Amino acid sequence: MFIQTEATPNPATLKFLPGKSVLQSGTMDFRDAQSAAASPLARRLFEIDGVEGVFFGSDFIAISKGDQDWQHLKPAILGAIMEHFMTGAPILESESADDEDEFFTDGDEETVNTIRELIETRVRPAVAHDGGDITFRGFREGVVYLNMRGACSGCPSSTATLKNGIENLLRHFVPDVQEVRPV
Repeated sequence: MFIQTEATPNPATLKFLPGKSVLQSGTMDFRDAQSAAASPLARRLFEIDGVEGVFFGSDFIAISKGDQDWQHLKPAILGAIMEHFMTGAPILESESADDEDEFFTDGDEETVNTIRELIETRVRPAVAHDGGDITFRGFREGVVYLNMRGACSGCPSSTATLKNGIENLLRHFVPDVQEVRPV
């Protein structure tokens, strides 16, 4: 098994591509060992000293680290991922992706559907390429609220991505959008 790695815009996050499907649908974001209870692979990765975050996408695993050097962490992470896939153990003990409640008023449903479509078709694929995910959380009084996960969470360029990229895109196509904020 050959696992490729890719840098992300967040220097504390590295993207691992096992060449196999990771999640069938959705994404999972584990910010600490306690939240990783539902995933044998995430639990195994958190056992590695220095791993501070694990994010599963459809075909990648994004790992966030603390102050440690990637040169020392990368071999242990590659070994853990390879061992897990070789055993055939499940990624998740229950195949449910992160679902969070959305909020918006009924009168904004058409606007929200347009925002969701733009995020799904234009934003999420680009962000997934960088090892992260952005999902719609809500819309209120002209403000779009987005949840940033994986490499996007804590990334130094995430504010620029939100303001210069996503906000401009949404404002162009949806005149009701005035601002974009992270949740």
